Amino acid sequence: MHEDYPRPQLVRPGWQDLCGQWRFAFDDTDAGRGAGWATAAEPFDRTITVPYPYESQLSGIADPSPRPIVWYRREVELAPPGPGRRVLLHFGAVDHRAQVWVNGVHLGGHEGGHTPFSFDVTDALVDGPAQLVVVRAEDHADDVTQPRGKQDWLDEPHGIFYKRTTGIWQPVWLENVPDPHVTQLHWTPDVPGAAVTCEVALSRRPEHPVRVRVRLTLGDEELAEHTVRVGHTHSRFEIAVPAARHDMHHGRLLWSPERPTLIDADVEVLDEDGAAVDRVGSYFGLRSVGVEDGRFLLNGQPRFLRLALEQGYWPQSHLAAPDGAALRREAELIKELGFTGIRIHQKVEDPRFLAWCDRIGLLVWGEMPSAFEFAPRTVERITREWMEVVRRDRSHPCVVTWVPMNESWGVWHLAEVPEQRHLPTALYHLTKSLDGSRPVISNDGWEITETDIWGVHDYAAHGESLRERYDGPEAVARVLADRRPGRKKVVLGDPVVRGLPVVLTEFGGLSYAPAAGEKWFGYGTVASAEEFTERLRGLVGAVLDNPELAGFCYTQLTDTEQERNGLLTEHREPKLPVDVVREILTRPAAAVPPEVVDANRRRAGT
Repeated sequence: MHEDYPRPQLVRPGWQDLCGQWRFAFDDTDAGRGAGWATAAEPFDRTITVPYPYESQLSGIADPSPRPIVWYRREVELAPPGPGRRVLLHFGAVDHRAQVWVNGVHLGGHEGGHTPFSFDVTDALVDGPAQLVVVRAEDHADDVTQPRGKQDWLDEPHGIFYKRTTGIWQPVWLENVPDPHVTQLHWTPDVPGAAVTCEVALSRRPEHPVRVRVRLTLGDEELAEHTVRVGHTHSRFEIAVPAARHDMHHGRLLWSPERPTLIDADVEVLDEDGAAVDRVGSYFGLRSVGVEDGRFLLNGQPRFLRLALEQGYWPQSHLAAPDGAALRREAELIKELGFTGIRIHQKVEDPRFLAWCDRIGLLVWGEMPSAFEFAPRTVERITREWMEVVRRDRSHPCVVTWVPMNESWGVWHLAEVPEQRHLPTALYHLTKSLDGSRPVISNDGWEITETDIWGVHDYAAHGESLRERYDGPEAVARVLADRRPGRKKVVLGDPVVRGLPVVLTEFGGLSYAPAAGEKWFGYGTVASAEEFTERLRGLVGAVLDNPELAGFCYTQLTDTEQERNGLLTEHREPKLPVDVVREILTRPAAAVPPEVVDANRRRAGT
């Protein structure tokens, strides 16, 4: 795996990294378009290090004030690609709305601050090696209809919110590709069928039918080779993996946190003469996820979830990671602490991080950053961007659950206003239609309308409170239907009880008591490392000992600004010895009694 390659599941060997020094300018009055900044050099009076947001230290600018419009300019050494070749310009993410020019030619725009986009720049290239790339990014701090997650709209971070991330914050790169070429590649494993479904999209419909040949390998072992004839831009076909059928009882080919086996895929587009037109590398994990009898299932087996809330925020670079090595280290720290997975919170994480989760074996819950105001524009923005998120990430074996909304953010009157209630319900069904292979929670935490998992947020200060509140199936049913461990009722309406897992998807939140005058946000405070250890052991133990609960997500992995309830500081320094935390988190969970399984099956009508 190339640690810095921006798109780990569709890899070509020839690419040009455009991260680094760009010229930069603020445009507070929106004068740039009318003044011809797409071709002019004069207004670009600063230098910024891409892909760090201008608000951050690593950008070299470190201006925290809200600046609604920013411009980037860079001359790139690039010769025209030659006959039968095209040049693509890729952006990992630009927050929130981007417009792109090459040599003064407007290529187009993209709205959505967390998802990738690309342009074919070939026809805009000029003779000679120097090509001018200009980007305009627009991000209004006071626009609360755009999905912004926990980026603060105030000048100074408050509460649970942190500093903003404006403009380019994920890698920018160029690719020289053939015409036509592969633009999308998706994998859907079928564990019972010992197969995988492959979806391939081409840049255009070929003039003559081509063949797509896929070769699957595990190290030096060839698992399968499959060739199909393709005459359209999109094709979908199933590839049998006979070795997986013969290996059912041993699980050698199955992906799991304990054995994160990844199957490599070599995908070629062949012309009528059998010559390779395009060739890309990819991978997938052969695994299944589901729910049954009150438990989360991985590869058909019950799996107690031990997750951490992961916000992916760094004080020196904000939502952008300091570098590729930091993404790898983040995943390794999560594993070292004893967690088997994470819930990425109010962020769409860099694909390179997901690739490390695939590689080292971490379960991931993917979540959409929230907006804060309900309006038709909010619905359009969330729906469009969430579809892009699911399309980008659904082939990662680490991603096991989708969470399109959290705690009714942006639908604050969901219980009273039908229009607002329809949004999480619609997102649940939309997500299931895009990807039926994973559980979905419509609105994690409370006011859940449709779900495959009951995700409950409960910041009880002590383990004894959790033991009492979830003591037996009747008590859990009361929590879901009547009580409010959070600020609002957990379940809206009267959904059929289907034996779904109950997971404390936010709990804990312990922090050291703040000093006088310190900016701080937390849920429960401790005075010493000894008290921290005792309280953590009590909270986690209460969940592990309860057969009614299917897992937890501890709040949280790291501190973020004034939210000081991480197990690690914002600089990734442990607050407790790692071996102590690991011992607490990895203790065996209680087994589900047979009578509970029977009761769940009766409720589900099976």
